[in-house]
Amino acid sequence: MNSAAGLADIDSAKTSHIQPRLTLLTTLTSPFGRKVRMAAEILGLSSYVVVSHADTADPQDRLRIHNPMGKIPCLVAADGNAYYDSSVIVEYLQELAGTDRLLPHRGSERIAMLRDARLADGIIDAGALVIYEERYHNPVTRSPYWTAYQKDKIRRSLSAFEKQLPDPERSDIVSISLSCALGFLDKRQILEWRKTHLRLVAWLEAFAANEASFDMTRAR
Repeated sequence: MNSAAGLADIDSAKTSHIQPRLTLLTTLTSPFGRKVRMAAEILGLSSYVVVSHADTADPQDRLRIHNPMGKIPCLVAADGNAYYDSSVIVEYLQELAGTDRLLPHRGSERIAMLRDARLADGIIDAGALVIYEERYHNPVTRSPYWTAYQKDKIRRSLSAFEKQLPDPERSDIVSISLSCALGFLDKRQILEWRKTHLRLVAWLEAFAANEASFDMTRAR
């Protein structure tokens, strides 16, 4: 499994300086929170990260103290410094681990991987907008055009990934982000993607078989 291999790749001396407590404010159902939790597992840092439930709807929740936007995930270090959003947190964790396992520190490959990871994040963003439209608008005020517009974004993005699939045996920022996006679509049933994107279905099955953290972080 890739997570176990990842632990062997990272010198334990590089993590000896890490404070014993990093608090991750999130929910277990957040796909972006899942991305961070997967990264922590792959980097061998999960024992340093304590997951703490955050309620984005509660004005008294400490989340808003640490992240003015009140969004999850938010990582709070032992010194009180807070880091957000998920992409920033993943880079922060990678720096702590003293590796470039998830994302190169520089170069054209880094730029391409950031682009692809952001596309995967965009699938989640568009899906969340569909959920919000259906959850917070009554049937009279809902916009079918808006919902269709967001679903079209998702379909185009899925098609783009099918043209150039990530390596399912490589656990990096792109594969983590894409797997979390597909897991989000499955859990929320925003649209039926499995019947129309068979190559992505096969990719996710192969990635999940190689990367133990995908199943470990699944919301039950």
